[in-house]
Amino acid sequence: MKVFDHRDVEAEDVGEGALKVRVRWLIDEKIGAENFAMRLFELEPGGYTPYHKHPWEHEVFVLEGKGVVVGEDGEHEIAEGSVIFIPPNENHQFRNVSDQALKFLCLIPYQR
Repeated sequence: MKVFDHRDVEAEDVGEGALKVRVRWLIDEKIGAENFAMRLFELEPGGYTPYHKHPWEHEVFVLEGKGVVVGEDGEHEIAEGSVIFIPPNENHQFRNVSDQALKFLCLIPYQR
């Protein structure tokens, strides 16, 4: 078992196609997780993730803030308490459209 404060995990830039977004890999293979990774995304006001797709699903839970998730079927407003499921191979993007931070947990499976 491992118990720690999320602030002890270094926040990293998301990379190309993103603006004002940091990610903390809270649970991953480095601490012994074999099946899933849990990540904490933090988007500053005006920030966004890349519009992209990949062959794995996402499970997302919004912790705080407001924004939109953009998918192939348009934009959906999200806020604290929102739950989002993104199927494999679906284009998607998260955007912070508010004046405060947007924070969400995102879980993904490891591909074998």
